[in-house]
Amino acid sequence: MHCPCPEPNPKGTARFSKAARLRHRQEFLRAQAQGKRFHTRHFGVTLAPMTEGHPRLGLVATRRLGKAVRRNRVKRLLREFFRRHQTGLPAFDLVIMAKKGAEALEYHQVEEELGRLLFSRARQKTHD
Repeated sequence: MHCPCPEPNPKGTARFSKAARLRHRQEFLRAQAQGKRFHTRHFGVTLAPMTEGHPRLGLVATRRLGKAVRRNRVKRLLREFFRRHQTGLPAFDLVIMAKKGAEALEYHQVEEELGRLLFSRARQKTHD
């Protein structure tokens, strides 16, 4: 199956700056309280509208995924997906919680699973 994502940024042209991250507990709590929740097989996703002009990412990887090496690998894959596709996303606070089994995914599987969810939501938002 092909990812419905727009063409990603070429390697090296996108940054993942501090402004693009959810960094404080209060930001996560606001996103979870005001956002809509969606689920895929390997991820729980919360999308919360925001007033700033760019999307921001927050990641949750609990010990259920395994030891730190596995959790960090999942977070690296998710950050790479966000970094490459952030220009195509609407202004949302995006919280992604990895579920058990996510540690075994390859990048193209993450891209396909999240791309299907996020870019269908982005198209819906632009038509509202």
